[in-house]
Amino acid sequence: MFLGIDFGTSSVKAVLVDDAQRALGSASTALTVSRPAPGHSEQDPQDWWLALLKVLDALHAAHPTELAAVQGIGLSGQMHGAVLLDAAGDVLRPCILWNDVRATAECRELEAACPDLHAIAGNLAMPGFTAPKLLWVRHHEPEVFARTTHVLLPKAWIRYRLTGEMIEEMSDASGTLWLDVGRREWSPAALAATGLTPATMPRLVEGSAPAGVLRSELAARWGMRRDVVLAGGAGDNAAGAVGLGAIHPGDAFVSLGTSGVLWATTDRFSPYPQAAVHAFCHALPGLWHQMGVTLSAAASLAWWARVTGQDEAALIAEMGEPRAPSAALFLPYLSGERTPHNDGAIRGAFAGLSHDTTRAALTQAVLEGVAFSMRDCLDSLARSGTRIAEADVIGGGGRSRAWVALLAAVLGMPLHLVAESEHGGAFGAARLARLAVTGEVPETVCTPRPRLETILPDPALTEAYASRLVAYRALYPSIKGALP
Repeated sequence: MFLGIDFGTSSVKAVLVDDAQRALGSASTALTVSRPAPGHSEQDPQDWWLALLKVLDALHAAHPTELAAVQGIGLSGQMHGAVLLDAAGDVLRPCILWNDVRATAECRELEAACPDLHAIAGNLAMPGFTAPKLLWVRHHEPEVFARTTHVLLPKAWIRYRLTGEMIEEMSDASGTLWLDVGRREWSPAALAATGLTPATMPRLVEGSAPAGVLRSELAARWGMRRDVVLAGGAGDNAAGAVGLGAIHPGDAFVSLGTSGVLWATTDRFSPYPQAAVHAFCHALPGLWHQMGVTLSAAASLAWWARVTGQDEAALIAEMGEPRAPSAALFLPYLSGERTPHNDGAIRGAFAGLSHDTTRAALTQAVLEGVAFSMRDCLDSLARSGTRIAEADVIGGGGRSRAWVALLAAVLGMPLHLVAESEHGGAFGAARLARLAVTGEVPETVCTPRPRLETILPDPALTEAYASRLVAYRALYPSIKGALP
């Protein structure tokens, strides 16, 4: 039996997986995000810990026998967050999250201080990444920076609480801008550009490698054995890839989570920072990946649901199955944007409104805006030389067949709905836990999930969206020029 735990932005989820890779039990609890200033996004790490205790206590109550049989635990986590610890291991301030854009100016400073950053890290400096956040803290909270002895990513901090060891794996470390992604080791030059050294950072392992043992008092709390091994684990998208079996060059998927991701597995380090394409390590040895990322995917629909006071599912049901593009347009830049703009200051917008515009039309515009942003990711990857002809779909947005059909039309390619997709990163984390315990070859464990349905693009809708995409792309420079 293996346990996968996913620390997302909106919730903590855990799933129990048996040796036949069946999900036998799961639990989750919600998290909230603090926005203390415009462009700021934070969470208190202690809230993650309390949520984890609540989730595992619930699993223990509902599935005590299965939890007692767990041999390994895998962690998946939101990327890029900066958890700052002092010499005693205590948290110094709330974690600055991946969708925080306060460190825009520090990105330029970082690239000037480390001219080889793009070649080392394989990515543009973006405010959501970890390194610029540390420069912001050094400038704006110098007393906190002076006391910072260790910097951990969210799931590495959870591992520290679970095992007492500071360890990170390659896929999550890739999102810091401190990793030499090609060599899979910390870069002294990139760390020095933010006033840090390799001693500040956790020890690195591969995602499928052992990375600590569960503390005995926690094992006793949940009725577990005393030798439960933790795997290196993975960043959220890499864990999703492991769960899908996307471990071969050319494998691809779309994630419609809080953010949106278009993923392609590669067998080499393939940076393309010109279009803000991410090039990271995979969670398995000898593999890398490229990603196009839009910061507000399902988050855009959640925002619209809050504004309208309606349930997300009810909004989509009211919209119905799209037969033509909405007359309205929506830019989903609620937290800035990554691919292809790398613009933390841009903000979202509706356009093309009239007296006849309905709520359903605006709902459709929101979903289309996210789909257009994913098309930007697809075209950026194509310019890098990576062409994707089909993809699996994961994430909460994938539960809406109407949204997936709309996305297939905008992307102009088949999209596959897969089994167990609701478990996402937690299922992939459980697979990594199994690899860490058994030492099996990844190909024997990380097999593709069964495809439940293939949604083909509607040719007429694809043609209609091609012209609508031109109008969508014209909005960005217009809005950019209008913002102060």
